[in-house]
Amino acid sequence: MRLFIEDEVRGLLPMRECIEALRAAFKAFAEGEAQNQPRRRLFLPSGAVLHAMAGACGPYFGTKVYSTHPRHGAAFTVILYSADTGKPLAQFEANYLGQIRTGAATGLACDLLAPPAASTAGLIGSGFQARSQLEAVLAVRKLKAVTVWSRSAEHRAEFAREASGRFQIDVRATASPEEAARGCDIVVTATSAKDPVLEAAWIQSGALVCAMGSNHPRRRELPADLVRTAARIVADDPAQARLEAGDLLLALDQAGWTRVEPLAGVTPNTRVPGITIFKSVGLGLEDVAAAALVWEKAATLAR
Repeated sequence: MRLFIEDEVRGLLPMRECIEALRAAFKAFAEGEAQNQPRRRLFLPSGAVLHAMAGACGPYFGTKVYSTHPRHGAAFTVILYSADTGKPLAQFEANYLGQIRTGAATGLACDLLAPPAASTAGLIGSGFQARSQLEAVLAVRKLKAVTVWSRSAEHRAEFAREASGRFQIDVRATASPEEAARGCDIVVTATSAKDPVLEAAWIQSGALVCAMGSNHPRRRELPADLVRTAARIVADDPAQARLEAGDLLLALDQAGWTRVEPLAGVTPNTRVPGITIFKSVGLGLEDVAAAALVWEKAATLAR
């Protein structure tokens, strides 16, 4: 079984290719040819938590196991198996893999759901996930300007400087979340917040809101009125969202959940008037698709 360290994963997992790998995986999911197993958590008295999720697609299946601790951070591992033999193929250090596949899910959603002429994006959050979120949006839309806000003025200013240079686009740090979000075609929330970081009045009609920061049933980035009045709600997997998407669980009643569509069922050119929400909780299927791409590219290079 081969071990892929972070630097190898980084070099073999370009954002655009990861978006296409997820596109194929979600197509297989829609056709009943892929599987996703929702996250399970084991809580320890020390505050440490063990998280496990799995998926299967095509000739591969796999699992992601990761630990989190409030003082010591997180550590991620993905193991990829052959579906034909059941034998393990590779183990991946997966901090970067998870960051890229999370961004790629947003990129795929933006490609399917954002206005084709979208030219502005607002980011709430300036951490490591926000960087891949912006990269993914830029992979599918030609943005002219980006605004960013986070609680730390220093962090958001540094993010704006770094992203402006890296992506050769005008990225501006703002003094408030309203200034970052109001009037944007695409708004992405990438925070660790427990309570909403947006207000419905800030979001213009026709915008796409991508919320990816929370996968806990009691935490949310979006206010209930924004969720309830959205013209369209799409989740990476509604079944998993019903277990851990606080943005939706804290806003929707049973009737409201009937409006939540799976990303796997979205086809191009089916956008609707009004605000669209994409809620991402992160799927084991996505991890398997990303790991398989790294495995196959490494195999090609070795020939």
